[in-house]
Amino acid sequence: MTTAGSVLLFSYGTLQYEDVQIATFGRELAGREDSLAGYVRTITEAREVLYFNIQPTSNPEDAVSGTVFEITEQELAAADSYEKDREYRRILVTLRSGIQAWVYCRV
Repeated sequence: MTTAGSVLLFSYGTLQYEDVQIATFGRELAGREDSLAGYVRTITEAREVLYFNIQPTSNPEDAVSGTVFEITEQELAAADSYEKDREYRRILVTLRSGIQAWVYCRV
C-alpha cells in the first residue's frame, strides 16, 4: 500500500546504497526486504563496466532479493535518470509479498 502521490521501487543493486540514494534523491530511503520470484540476478558488461541485472527464468523457485522503497513520482524520475546510462528499462513486477513495484532491468 502506498500513500497518495507515491510509487514503489524494488532495488536489487546500487539504489540500496545510502550514498547512491543521497546523490540520486537527496535523502536516505527507508525500505523493506522483499524478493522477485522467477528471476535471477546476473552481471552484465556495458562499455567495459559491470552492472547487476535480472533476467526471468522458467523456475518459480528462483528469486532475486532486494529492497522495496516507497518514493515520489519525482524521485522515480530521478531514478530513471540515474539508470538511463546503464541502458536499463523500468518494468512493473509483482513481488513475493504480492505488491507491485517498478524495477529496472537491462534490455
